[in-house]
Parts: sequence; structure tokens; C-alpha cells
Amino acid sequence: MLGDLRHPSLGIIGLESRSLWGRCVALGVTGSAAAYKSIDMARTLMRWGALVRVVMTRHAASLVSPTLFEWATGMPVTVEFTGGIEHVSLARECDALLVAPATLDTLSDIAYYRAGDVVSALSQEMLGLGKPVLAIPAMHLGMWRRALGLVRRLEDIGVFILKPRLEGEQAKYPDTMLAAWWSEAVISRGMDLKGLRIMVTAGPTREYIDSVRVITNPSTGLMGVSIALEAAWRGAEVTLVHGPLSCCSWSAWKSYLANIVEVTTTCEMADAVAHASRRGYEAGFYAAAVSDYAPASKLEGKLPTEEGPVTLELKPTPKVIETAISMLPEALHVGFTAEPLTGDRLLARAREKLERYQLDAIAANSTIERGAGFGYETNHVFLLDWRGRLLEIKGHKRLVARHILDHALRMIARREVRAASRARGA
Repeated sequence: MLGDLRHPSLGIIGLESRSLWGRCVALGVTGSAAAYKSIDMARTLMRWGALVRVVMTRHAASLVSPTLFEWATGMPVTVEFTGGIEHVSLARECDALLVAPATLDTLSDIAYYRAGDVVSALSQEMLGLGKPVLAIPAMHLGMWRRALGLVRRLEDIGVFILKPRLEGEQAKYPDTMLAAWWSEAVISRGMDLKGLRIMVTAGPTREYIDSVRVITNPSTGLMGVSIALEAAWRGAEVTLVHGPLSCCSWSAWKSYLANIVEVTTTCEMADAVAHASRRGYEAGFYAAAVSDYAPASKLEGKLPTEEGPVTLELKPTPKVIETAISMLPEALHVGFTAEPLTGDRLLARAREKLERYQLDAIAANSTIERGAGFGYETNHVFLLDWRGRLLEIKGHKRLVARHILDHALRMIARREVRAASRARGA
């Protein structure tokens, strides 16, 4: 892909993942004060495997030097048209165009077929060739409100738009991680989940011993949130039911999901899932690490430590998966299990749960493997389905989520949901 190019910055390509390996992404930078953030965007996409080619409007080049983008990407930057007819050659070379930040002027140019600068001209050429064009608007709030009609028009002609982060009087460029993840998902998968309603559970639950002490677990919620966001990026209508999260420092990430229900206890989660089931969904992903036991009774106030040893009676909590499957037997149901096991013992435990709950698939990971499960950004799961297929998936949780969703989509498309056998009580 890189031929004989030897710029030192090219060495970061693929360092974190190869999710965009072999792809060329054109990055169009326009004259917003947020233009500096696209330096980090370019570097993130490169670390995920992409070769990035930057094009800039004259106004953007007056705010951030093209030399800085050349240093960041290791590739020459285009600001002006030359005899090289760059908008044509780059449209042929690149697989997608990401306009970030996108100003109101640029959005208007793309929507109304204008090609007065290299970014708008490249946008028109890419759209004409049927290649994806993505845009991340950034502007003042009043201008964003005026741009909403343009956004609808752009989406109608096939442009993908990531809503900005609304804060005070500004419509801001979202956190780089979120924006890059959205771009990666759309470039890799498009809107392949559009029209699907998906329900996801995430995070731990807490069961109160007294007013301040709880029974819980180390789940951060990142695996479930990753499934929810990845599904939303790909067009699904997502309902997320989550317990107390300790992941996700990104600002405004919840604004990208259709419905969010925050709960604390397992009973509350079961009730929320039952409510979501009454509205209906085509696929459920139960990544929450629910507490399987709760104190038989909650003590009032705070139990004094001076009283010495305490005997605690526990009772089983409701099974959230059983609630969901009983209400929507025709949907696809994917469970998750985290076990202090490895190898064949982990797979045997997963198969046992797959059959006990009549799941369509189950993702199993070890809690004693470094880099997998609770507290890590990465995971290593074995995905088993009821047809006997086994997939091993390893990497950042956003990529694990992607491959789990890929398999679920294939099962739905092939009509391999276990609904008939569940209806027979098999």
C-alpha cells in the first residue's frame, strides 16, 4: 500500500489494530476553530490501519498549517487545485472521504452540488463514484440549528453525518475517540443494521446490604456500551439498559443512542428489559454482569462495624435473560458469560448456559486471563451459537462488539434464530 514511501510518521499505521488496513481515507479539513482536532483524528485512523490523505480549504490552512498535517500523516497535503486535478486522483485513490470538521459553508456546498474548493470538489467526485462521504459538523449553535435542514438533505443523498456535541452555545467536534470509532464503523460496515431494533444490557448491578454497602462486581460496562454504540453507528435503533458504569469518559456519548435506561439493582434491570420487550426488538445482547444474589433483606441505616462478625443471608435475583426470552421468543438473544475458567472448561460452561437458557449465541470470556474481561479495554471471547459454530474474537472491545454484531446479523439474515425450538419448549 505504501510503496517506497519512507516518512517516519507512516510507521504508526496499524500499530493499534488493522481494522482499516489497506484502506485510504481522505480527510477534508475546513475552516472551523476545531480544525486542530483533526490532527488527532488523522493519527487515530492511521493507528487503526488507514493511509490518510489530507485536503484543506484555504481558510482551514490559515488556522492550522498544512505542514503540520503533512508531518502527522506522512503524506503531502492538498490545499489548491493544480494540473494534477487532485479531486479526481484522490477520489480514485481513496476508499472514503471524512470531512472533519465540516463548516456550514462546506455542508451547503456538498448539498447543492458546488465544487469551489478542493474539499467540496472531492466530495462531489466521491459521491459521483459511489464512495462513502462522511461529515462531522462543528460550528456555533445558531448555525447548527440552521444546518439541520442541510443535514436531512445530505443524508437523503447518501452523506453520513455524525451529530456534534452540543455544549453551551456551540455545536462541538465530538471526542476524537468517538468520532474516529464512528468513522471506522461506517467505512467498514456502512448502515448494515439500519431498520433493526436492538436491546443491550451493560455494566454491573448493585444489591444493597445496608444504606451504603453493596454486593457488586468489577464490571465497567465497556463491553455492553461498545455493542450499543457500534450498533448505533451502523444504523440500528438501540435501547441500552445499564447499571452503574465506570467506563466511558467520552463526553455526550449517550446522545448517540435512541433510548437509555439507568438502573441499579438486578430487579430494576429485569423490569427495564421487560418494558423494552413489550415495545419489541429484533435482537438482544445481555452483556451486563448482573448480581446473581442479593441480601434477603436490606438493613436500615449503616451496620455498625463494632458489632463484629455478621451473617448475611442471600437470595437469588431474577434472571434477566429468562425474562427477555420468555417475552420475545422470536427475537435473537445473545448471552455473555465471564468465568474463572480457560480452554475446554470455559467452552463447556458456555455450552451448558447456551442450552439452559435456549440462547441463540453466547460470548464467553475468562476472568483469569490478562487483557480480557473486567477492567480492560480489550477482550478475548469465544462466541458459540446454537448451530454449533465457534468463533474466537480478540482485540479492543469495540472490535469484539463489531464481530459479535456481524455474526448476529448473519444469523438474522439466514433466519437462524432459535424461535421455533423455544416455542416447542426444546
